[in-house]
Amino acid sequence: MIQEYKRILVPVDGSEEAELALNKAVRVAKMNQASLDILNVLDTKQFAGSYSGMLSGDAIFQISEDAQNYLKNLKDHIKATDGLKDIEIHVRFGNPKNVIARDFPTEYGTDLIMMGSTGLNAVERMLMGSVTEYVNRTAVCDVLIVKTDVENQPYQKASKQNK
Repeated sequence: MIQEYKRILVPVDGSEEAELALNKAVRVAKMNQASLDILNVLDTKQFAGSYSGMLSGDAIFQISEDAQNYLKNLKDHIKATDGLKDIEIHVRFGNPKNVIARDFPTEYGTDLIMMGSTGLNAVERMLMGSVTEYVNRTAVCDVLIVKTDVENQPYQKASKQNK
């Protein structure tokens, strides 16, 4: 029996790898008549380290607004170019590894996570660990790691125009 996916999660962070995954996820969602959740996880530990633990409410609000606008632009572009209608966008604060692998899929009933291969270099992977690697090992649902390019990548173009 062929697996049919009904709820697909694509975590994005603005990287080329993430947007390659989004491009393919749109196609898989259309083939499966599935809903697509586009997620951006804002790592709270990264903010504390970058700002010496001093992050004002205004700064947090602005970071969240920027993430929402980025996702909204992706969603609008997908709807306009591919006609996929069942798309939701989400911004979460927390550890990206845990949010993507367990928290979000459990809460929303995700049955497939599609994400790009790591954008980190070897040293960064060794120091921080790859989110993709962690999700692949510990996710509560199927994981598809996207490594290949496809002909048209309209989502990369759309997000770069809106940065």
